[in-house]
Amino acid sequence: MKFTINTNGKDPIYKQLVNQVERGLHNGKLAVNEQLPSMNELAAELHISRETAKKAYGILTEKGLLLPRQGRGFFTQDPASSSRSQVLVIFDKFSVYKQILFNAFAERLGKNAEITILNHNQSIDLFEYYLDNNLDSFDYYVVAPHFPLNTKTQKRVEKQLNRIPFRKMIMLDRLQPDMNGHFGAVYQDFENDVYEGLSQGLSSGGRIEKLRVITLPKSLYGPHIHKGIERFAADHDIPVEFLSEAPDNIKPHDTFLVLNSQLDAGLVGLVRKIKASGLQVGQDVNIISYNEFDMNELVLGGLTTISTDFRMMGQTAAEMILNRQMQKVHCPFGMYKRSTF
Repeated sequence: MKFTINTNGKDPIYKQLVNQVERGLHNGKLAVNEQLPSMNELAAELHISRETAKKAYGILTEKGLLLPRQGRGFFTQDPASSSRSQVLVIFDKFSVYKQILFNAFAERLGKNAEITILNHNQSIDLFEYYLDNNLDSFDYYVVAPHFPLNTKTQKRVEKQLNRIPFRKMIMLDRLQPDMNGHFGAVYQDFENDVYEGLSQGLSSGGRIEKLRVITLPKSLYGPHIHKGIERFAADHDIPVEFLSEAPDNIKPHDTFLVLNSQLDAGLVGLVRKIKASGLQVGQDVNIISYNEFDMNELVLGGLTTISTDFRMMGQTAAEMILNRQMQKVHCPFGMYKRSTF
């Protein structure tokens, strides 16, 4: 489609562009699924600012007349199909838990939405880049705001999140501290959740004589989780020890809490050392792992975990989009008790 603008016209340039696309789709001069120039190309072609092109494309996307496709560009859309919400999901990293969450999210939305997924890899620079290129192109932005917790980065995170219209934003897995407003959130509370999960173990008849915690030194929320564990141990008069790997001195009645991924070398090394000590998992030594997924039912005859409900997290976020009603929901957290505890 060839755009023309009148710099002396009554209507602002962005509105002229919007009107031309609307008329083109109505009179058939513009085909459905026809690719339009990129915002940079349009700005260069018409000698206008990129912000003007961005505003026009944003309005057309809001109207359901333009569909952004990641890595491909902007395509015209049949107005009759505009009831499908365009959703951008920005995860930090794609893991087995994010897969569980996303599957539940996508299944609940069904044909009511078209979903694009990006990963910011805990880089605030990459997250800012994604917003620069997609901020006006989607109906909803579902963001996992997992970034380094230093003050400088967190200030940048809050600034970037505030760029997203709150009526369109859902924070996933973490509620950004000190942010207020009518946005959606389905989140964990890492410090208090680990306290609750371990407490459920005791209330269900489990015994913890000594708690030995294995965690990666660079765990993003390790300091928050450690606080919850220390408070739990102090309240129940249980000795606690924090380790970066499985120890050699394993004794009967030790209870290990493994905070890093269940199926990595940390868990394997721990089980090997327990067996080398002549002890049995679930009888002489207990193991509790952090985060739940289906394979845990098979690991070690049934691996006990403490975890949030990732399926519920995804379903709840989808419900907010379907109902167009934003709310803040603390996702349930608890113990999945099996043979290792």
